[in-house]
Amino acid sequence: MSALQSPRSEFIAVYGRRRVGKTFLIRETFDYKFAFQHTGILDAPLREQLSEFRQSLYRAGMKPRALPKTWNEAFHQLEDWLESLPEGKKVVFIDELPWMDTVRSNFIRALDHFWNSWATARKDIVLVVCGSATSWIIDNIVMNYGGLHNRLTKKIHLRPFTLHECELYCKSEHFGYKRSHIMEAYMAIGGIPYYWSFLTKGLSVAQNLDRMFFDEDGELAQEYDALYASLFKNPDVHIAIINALSTKKAGMLRAELLKKANLRDSERFNKALKELEQCGFIRKYTCLGKKVKDAMYQLMDNYTLFYFQFVLKNKNGDKCFWSSMYNSPLHNSWSGLAFERVCLQHIEQIKRGLGFSAVVSTAHSWSAPGAQIDLLIDRNDDVINVCEMKYSKAKYALQQRETEHMQNRIEILQRETGTHKTIMLTLITAHGLTPGSDTHCIQSMLTMDDLFAP
Repeated sequence: MSALQSPRSEFIAVYGRRRVGKTFLIRETFDYKFAFQHTGILDAPLREQLSEFRQSLYRAGMKPRALPKTWNEAFHQLEDWLESLPEGKKVVFIDELPWMDTVRSNFIRALDHFWNSWATARKDIVLVVCGSATSWIIDNIVMNYGGLHNRLTKKIHLRPFTLHECELYCKSEHFGYKRSHIMEAYMAIGGIPYYWSFLTKGLSVAQNLDRMFFDEDGELAQEYDALYASLFKNPDVHIAIINALSTKKAGMLRAELLKKANLRDSERFNKALKELEQCGFIRKYTCLGKKVKDAMYQLMDNYTLFYFQFVLKNKNGDKCFWSSMYNSPLHNSWSGLAFERVCLQHIEQIKRGLGFSAVVSTAHSWSAPGAQIDLLIDRNDDVINVCEMKYSKAKYALQQRETEHMQNRIEILQRETGTHKTIMLTLITAHGLTPGSDTHCIQSMLTMDDLFAP
């Protein structure tokens, strides 16, 4: 890595939601060779955090020292240990950094002093910090306006895998899954590498989902309970927002969300919304022609939606719940909505498939009485692509009444927005269309294969 060849000390922040693979990436990048590494403790008080920090110094090789009473003292002990090491780059890795910032601990001030007064005066320190509480990392490290302002030399926002990356993972593990099965898994667990690591070779995707979600010892059976609690302090507002948004596919206006979640318009509510958006659980979007103040909030986390849709409905504790309802109306309805969400998560691949990835564009949803469009792409070259997403397990039979309905929505869009741009209808299906499908008003078509593009 370039940081090891740098002529200066380097400060690197790696952030992203829980289970996205941050720790694994850092350890693999530096070949598990650290002068010092430490992991913060969830919900531990200051004294326990300091005690464990000292234990990490002992594990690194430091001789016994008095328990530090403050973070300044703890970082001074770290400085003493690093100064005792031979010449060469010294990599310091602190994982789950947000958990170390307990109330009135002055942790950020001490980290600021460690970096600015000691590490930057040397050329041999590589400080790598990491945390699942994405909003904390952004607010306190990436966008810090105090002593750490502009001190980062590198920042890496690690995002979930795309379909392409999940396919590469499946090939490396020799699962033998076709793209349709990878898509099914993606619709349920998203692109979280940790979740994909639970797939068992030799089992179908349906069998794996049964085992992971519906077996009482399944790896994801209790994940929801830990997911939000580990990311946010006092997550009750976050969970209330998630619960409310899970009830409406297209999302809600701010006022509607407050009412549905039974929350007050407050600083805490605003902070929770921002944190959920930064962590990728929800998206904030504006409908075409609407102002920012009319933004919608939509739940986008595949795992969370699958949990609400199916895990909570498994009242009888059926260990084969998913397999038993395969191809049922409930499963087919979910598949259609989940496919739409995966398309929204792969807009760059859609733009590339349509050949205008270099054109400046923005993605929107739009609705009016009698018309709902989940994805339209407003382009700077005077074109709007209206995307219709249709999921089926085989080729889709597009009927004339459906194309007429699509055309009607476009006419309402033109009338209500007054746009003078050319509107092109784009159809996105899983496997293409059956022969004889009515395509007279469709200008472009993509399939699931386009979503698997790098």
